[in-house]
Amino acid sequence: MKRRDVKQNEPSSDNSGGQRSSKSKKKEGTRSPQSQGWLKKGLLALFVILVVVPFSVKMLPELIQHFVYTHRIRLPFFVDLSRPADFSLNHTINMYLTSEEGISLGVWHTVPESRWKEAQGKDLAWYQNTLSDGSPVFIYLHGNTGTRAAPHRVGVAKILSALGYHVLVPDYRGFGDSTGEPTESGLTTDALCVYNWVKERSGNSLVVIWGHSLGTGVVTNTADKLLEQGVVFDGVILEGAVNTVRQNIPPFNPFAWHYWKFPGLGYLYRAPWEDYKFLFPTEENLKKMRSPILFLHSEDDHLVPIEVAQQTYEMAARAQNAERVKLVTFEGSLGYLHNGLYRDPRLPEIIKRFVQSL
Repeated sequence: MKRRDVKQNEPSSDNSGGQRSSKSKKKEGTRSPQSQGWLKKGLLALFVILVVVPFSVKMLPELIQHFVYTHRIRLPFFVDLSRPADFSLNHTINMYLTSEEGISLGVWHTVPESRWKEAQGKDLAWYQNTLSDGSPVFIYLHGNTGTRAAPHRVGVAKILSALGYHVLVPDYRGFGDSTGEPTESGLTTDALCVYNWVKERSGNSLVVIWGHSLGTGVVTNTADKLLEQGVVFDGVILEGAVNTVRQNIPPFNPFAWHYWKFPGLGYLYRAPWEDYKFLFPTEENLKKMRSPILFLHSEDDHLVPIEVAQQTYEMAARAQNAERVKLVTFEGSLGYLHNGLYRDPRLPEIIKRFVQSL
């Protein structure tokens, strides 16, 4: 009997030993959730440092360029820029100017509204010849988003045409249907191209340059280049003028987080935006300019604070005098923000008085 009991107990003894062996193996081969978490974080950090950061640094010039110019946001969508009549500009012709080799600029030329009937069906040669009819000519240099078809740009063209002025609205390289990629020097070259083209055809007509937002930096850069040749603009309008000395352009750097997220990373990777500054030294240019200047600014401008506009105006006025440099502000309660000044009913008379003073 004892032998039978022993035989019956042997399987029980073997099973318990097997269970203990199995449990010990599981315990030895399993990591705790805490250690797994640290491993994942470590691998992620290693991936960011070795892959994401170097890739971002390599791509930074292109990305900063996009944030400054946002030229690939071509609003409004699905439009044919070769058909300005689609935007109620039925006395406007579309043309293309060669700024430099490989760069073609799309440009609209709108004649004074009084000539709209005469303009129907006319070719480019006719439009070019009208530039010497004695009417003032405006070159409108727009901001950093969209195309010449943006509603506020079309609105400005209509106002100027109704006042009896010619209006040329170019898209810089990379904007609209213009070729190339935008750079500060490239935009300045484009503006010089349009200005010289107009001057060659406008005779003794006044030529006034209107810059809006980023376009104000292009205007003052162009004025500085022309001053080197002894040429002075007949008149300048600066709407929503940016000032890189008194505000950051762009207002934030989307890649600066590398430098505070990972302390000491600056020792490994030099801050890349240091080599890709977008200067547009408006303030320095204004100190040298000798053209009559009209500043236009909304008190509720959400991109360029009114305080910056006031400081920029005061500096420009000191460089010349209060008779040649004017600032007209628009109440914030009107809600014009950065792009809406063209809607103000007083604007045509303000522009007319400025032109008459030239």
